[in-house]
Amino acid sequence: MIVSHLTLTDFRNYETLDVALNPGANLFVGSNGQGKTNLVESLGYLSTLGSHRVSTDHAMIRQGQDSAIVRARLVHGEREILAEVQLNRAGANRAQINRSAIKTRELPRYFSSVLFAPEDLALVRGDPSGRRRFLDELLVLRTPRMSGVIADYERVLRQRNTLLKTARNARSDLSTLDIWDERLVSFGSEIIVARSSLLAELSPEVARAYRSIAGADHAAKVSSYLSIFASSADDDTVDSSATRSGPLENVMVTEGFRASLSRLRRSEMERGITLGGPHRDDVILELNGMPARGYASHGESWSFALALKLASAEVLRRESSSGDPVVILDDVFAELDESRRGRLATAVGDFEQVLITAAVFGDVPEQLAGTVVRIKGGKVVSDDER
Repeated sequence: MIVSHLTLTDFRNYETLDVALNPGANLFVGSNGQGKTNLVESLGYLSTLGSHRVSTDHAMIRQGQDSAIVRARLVHGEREILAEVQLNRAGANRAQINRSAIKTRELPRYFSSVLFAPEDLALVRGDPSGRRRFLDELLVLRTPRMSGVIADYERVLRQRNTLLKTARNARSDLSTLDIWDERLVSFGSEIIVARSSLLAELSPEVARAYRSIAGADHAAKVSSYLSIFASSADDDTVDSSATRSGPLENVMVTEGFRASLSRLRRSEMERGITLGGPHRDDVILELNGMPARGYASHGESWSFALALKLASAEVLRRESSSGDPVVILDDVFAELDESRRGRLATAVGDFEQVLITAAVFGDVPEQLAGTVVRIKGGKVVSDDER
């Protein structure tokens, strides 16, 4: 799949933008603060319904405006789709496909992209929430219905936590807690099983992608850390018994989840929160048998983060009926040494469309300097206007 045309209205610093894009490499060049990242952020949002930079949609609406619009013409073979999302300060966001309204959460089924940015270094060095978000966004791109499952789990989790807090403060009746437990187990088990299956598919691709970028085999490995199998609810304790590799059976997860809720009931009552479930899980990243977080060098961490994203793109392209995901590299090459730049260029070179941002044209390997679009002050400008 490729994006043949992108239109923005009141998105970030763009009052209006109308730009044609081509298959292969498209390079957006401009000084810092001109809007290059804003442009690719809009396509990332259209694909994942989230930003890699901010947690709220309102930040993406141009100052003083009530809404922003992202519209993209998507092409796969002879098929064309016009996808649109409107972000609103007041009221729910809206989405359309070919001018017909759809539920916003259905957008990812029409367009998939994999975006890598400097912020993604936190996948290796940051806290578990970023790694969970990475997995869940990929889950939704593969299986859009998982968006509803994740939303249902989060809703039940909030309601269960409210009940636990109320019970702790008022010593109220807990007879309804069992009902919430079953719902939590039902939705949570589906998420855990889906994540484990996804990680099993990602694992060999991560190892392969890491070798291709780093130019060395450091035995890059990914596995699951599942809180429902941990012997302690202590966030700072690494429990090897909670680590799993490979896909998991639903029956085993369901039984383990129920046992975890029973085992942790007293602690949950004391603390007023749910202490086991996919909201407290993690992805374990290892190099040469050691945790990448804390042990990997800066270059190794960059290579691992890139490997995670490239592995995601490979998994998506293998299953897609609408072509490759669009690969987006936001200000990445400036952070890499020359050898890694060349290897990354080779790794993404066969994708149908690659979008790249750079402040310095010379930072990008020659084989990716295909279509060049220059950005200045939220506008596309010619070479003479730079």
